[in-house]
Amino acid sequence: MNPKEMTGLEIMTAFGKGLFPKPAIADTVPMELQTIEHGRVVFIATANKTHTNPLGGVHGGFAATVLDSVTGCASHTVLAAGEGYGTIDLNIKMCRPIPFNQPMIAEGKVINTGRNLVISEGSIRDESGKLYAHATATNMIIRP
Repeated sequence: MNPKEMTGLEIMTAFGKGLFPKPAIADTVPMELQTIEHGRVVFIATANKTHTNPLGGVHGGFAATVLDSVTGCASHTVLAAGEGYGTIDLNIKMCRPIPFNQPMIAEGKVINTGRNLVISEGSIRDESGKLYAHATATNMIIRP
């Protein structure tokens, strides 16, 4: 399997099946890929004590990293073989504190694909659907 010859959706599907090693960031910020579709991904992310901010809560960087990951991976699923992406803008709204040791549902969805940019949105919710953080992202398409 050569990633340079695979579409973004094929690459993300291979990650989901364990055919490629997990990126190291998924160990630093625990994220498990649950759903992969064209233009959409869902991760389960769980904050732990290593993500504590100076005030004792979950650091905002946890949500930022998860949202950058789901919006980027959703964008990746719409790319052609050989194309990559880079985040050029990530706007995050924190709605409430992320709890420790509670699996959170993080979803990324593409909302527009242009010639050079992919725009996506992401959310972090609990199992009941309560919103904890929301993001919009713009990713630049990188062509060979």
